[in-house]
Amino acid sequence: MIRITCVCGARPNFMKIAPLVAAFRETGRIESQIVHTGQHYDPAMNKVFFENLRIPEPDVNLEVGSGSHAAQTAEIMRRFEPILMERRPDWVVVVGDVNSTIACALVASKLNIRVAHVEAGLRSFDRSMPEEINRLLTDAISDLLLVSEQSGIENLRREGVTENKIRFVGNVMIDTLMQHRTRAGQSSILETHGLSPKQYAVVTLHRPSNVDTPETLASILDAFEVISKDMPIIFPMHPRTVKNIAAMGLDARVESLTGLKTPEPLGYLDFLKLMDNSCVVLTDSGGIQEETTILGVPCLTLRENTERPVTITHGTNRLCGSSAQAILAAFAEIKSGGVQTDRTPELWDGRAAERIARIFVEPSPD
Repeated sequence: MIRITCVCGARPNFMKIAPLVAAFRETGRIESQIVHTGQHYDPAMNKVFFENLRIPEPDVNLEVGSGSHAAQTAEIMRRFEPILMERRPDWVVVVGDVNSTIACALVASKLNIRVAHVEAGLRSFDRSMPEEINRLLTDAISDLLLVSEQSGIENLRREGVTENKIRFVGNVMIDTLMQHRTRAGQSSILETHGLSPKQYAVVTLHRPSNVDTPETLASILDAFEVISKDMPIIFPMHPRTVKNIAAMGLDARVESLTGLKTPEPLGYLDFLKLMDNSCVVLTDSGGIQEETTILGVPCLTLRENTERPVTITHGTNRLCGSSAQAILAAFAEIKSGGVQTDRTPELWDGRAAERIARIFVEPSPD
């Protein structure tokens, strides 16, 4: 029996871990353990995802909570080390690019336990993003690099990674979307908020580049004010965004936008239903760029770069930055029908987790 410890810690991780755990179980040859670091601990961004995605309860919850990047990363490492020393798994599987990813990969590597990184090789080439640092360092110490798109292979080769470490497997986020899209369709979230299909916009914002600077956030709100006069905007706010809006004294501005709805963070099924039926999604999230590509929903990414270029070349994603002028210009293009695609990225077919499971149980061709 192959013993694998799967690490998750933040909302984006849960959608990647869910199909992996199921695929590992299906092999009959992998014994998997789930370690939840507790990086996201709010029930709305945590427990509801385990329920929606039918993920088994974590075997261990480190309950780390929030903190600075250094404090959070260090505390995850401190609490994760004894778990690994006791269990001594054959592999530690980490996903994505959050602090839990690099923290647990580093602990495993120093204990000479092999590390597999799901979603390896993605690069924004912007080292001001904490996630970019996490991606680079995790890939550098991983033994198996599981890649979701062709750019990941090219980036890893450019960085000198040996070919026998790289496996092109597809996108586990899309496994989850395809598995749960029908269930999500049964959600009553549109009725709850009085929304009509294809007649509203969805927003998510959480990156420091957008929500930590008053001028940038105010400019984004300027754009939302104009868009909300054209169609309702539903904006489930990340706790960090809520906190920053209050600290910057922008509460009144947000409340004055009558076409802007700001519910608490939503569960996976409700949010998938919202995206699937929206006219456009405005976001700074990497995962949402991928999901909208498969849903065929226009996506405006409020950033100057993306680590997921296939969502632009094969998907509905467009980079537009954070200025009101640029956002509104991109929105006008959407309204005129200027962003359409029927291309699907290679291996985004709902079977990525199966391919990953086979890699662990089948002999290496090398």
